[in-house]
Amino acid sequence: MESAISDDALSIRVHLGELLDKRGITLTELSRRVDLTIVNLSILKNGRAKAIRFSTLSRLCAELDCQPGDLLSHGE
Repeated sequence: MESAISDDALSIRVHLGELLDKRGITLTELSRRVDLTIVNLSILKNGRAKAIRFSTLSRLCAELDCQPGDLLSHGE
């Protein structure tokens, strides 16, 4: 059965790299601060994550002093 919504329509962009650059924080440092593996953060940063827990999103936003909409956006 084909999904009524295409994968392209569900395109979520992750802006973790840009936020890290703006704040002068490395992925390694963020990993230590939010207690997530570098591998998992890298997967998220590179847009290969299939899901993110609200608790993880909350920790990232708290550490990066941002809102979820600063970290994620929908569109092409």
